[in-house]
Amino acid sequence: MFTGVVEKTSKIVSAEICGGCRCVRIRKPREWKVSNGQSISIDGICSTVVSFEKHSFDVEYMQETLSKTTAASFAKDTVVNLERSLKYGARVEGHLIQGHVDARIRLAATVEKGRSREIIVATPRALGKRITVHGSIALNGVSLTVARKRGATIAVALIPHTTTHTNLGLLSVGDMVNIELDHSALLVRRVARGRVVRNATKRIYKKD
Repeated sequence: MFTGVVEKTSKIVSAEICGGCRCVRIRKPREWKVSNGQSISIDGICSTVVSFEKHSFDVEYMQETLSKTTAASFAKDTVVNLERSLKYGARVEGHLIQGHVDARIRLAATVEKGRSREIIVATPRALGKRITVHGSIALNGVSLTVARKRGATIAVALIPHTTTHTNLGLLSVGDMVNIELDHSALLVRRVARGRVVRNATKRIYKKD
């Protein structure tokens, strides 16, 4: 579980196919200590450290992950967002993120607004129906608030800190990003909808 507040950006050292997986080596932030089995969000993808050295750590991605995320396009010198998993009891600065990417989507447009920037992405129609204005989403593992929505197209605003401390500031139109919906909010919505249905059913039976 993660919070969507990126701790560091880093570069990919190497990426290659090995044993049916994509093996990716990432430069380790200097002050970080990592261990085998540790979970790290890499561009919003929950990734498991399989080995590490003094200046790098390795992760592997199976075909299921490659088909849904930008991990398939990871290459040497790609800049990625990093966040270590949340410790229970710690403050949640963004929103709860599982690291289970819902889709790989394309950046449709960017709009500069003074020192801030607005980015517009096109989501699959089925996914867009589950996104609400002022609700939370994660793009490349960054917790963001939906500013506007038109059909399956959504806009989010990036403050200067976000553009300089994450790789979202490096994006160009046409680039692909990982999106994860706020599944905690979706769960609450489903539970609430179920209660409404049950209460309505009870009222119907009482009338009978």
